[in-house]
Amino acid sequence: MPKQKLVVLSGAGISAESGLRTFRDSDGLWEGYNIEDVATPRAWHRDPQLVLDFYNMRRRDVLGAKPNAAHIGLAALEEHYDVHIVTQNIDDLHERGGSTKVLHLHGEILKMRSEHSNHKIYPIAGDMQLGDRAEDGAQLRPHIVWFEEPVPMIEQAVNVMRTADIFVLIGTSLLVYPAAGLVDYIGPNVMKYIIDKKIPSVNRYRNVIAIEKPATEGIKELLKTLVV
Repeated sequence: MPKQKLVVLSGAGISAESGLRTFRDSDGLWEGYNIEDVATPRAWHRDPQLVLDFYNMRRRDVLGAKPNAAHIGLAALEEHYDVHIVTQNIDDLHERGGSTKVLHLHGEILKMRSEHSNHKIYPIAGDMQLGDRAEDGAQLRPHIVWFEEPVPMIEQAVNVMRTADIFVLIGTSLLVYPAAGLVDYIGPNVMKYIIDKKIPSVNRYRNVIAIEKPATEGIKELLKTLVV
């Protein structure tokens, strides 16, 4: 008998307990920077060195972080379910936690790409520098979907959502679009588990079970519910 498909949409809240700050912390900044200065195409054209410096720091932060019990708990569900994770996060903590099917909506901090081509993508673990070139001769940039840029993986994510037998939303405020709109593609009769320290507005959805706890505690409760 095939496993039920469990689809997860995760956001920054799941990585916060690994020490990675979200850009929607109380001061409205991301590690002390305005988003407009480091995470838009305009910022890249205005001051590419600042943007590279910022993402080099983020990459070091990610490499220094470890997956927490929430990442590991989601991976453990693969023993019982066909688990597909769509994440808004640019870190690799889901993968290091053991999950095998992860789609990154907003790119990956451990990859870089040609600024002229979305398809010339390369792994990177160290720092990026001005003058680093792709094979097409263009400057390499972080493989990140910046604000004001289209989200290439959104259609693939929509297709994943439509196939869910069970849905889990964890660590996201549902404020960043188009990612926030993905919940609308979950079938109305599908059970929806919402895990967050502060549950976002989900009143328009049916069959919702809210678990108002941090990610690690929430996943622990979810495991008790889903793994009999």
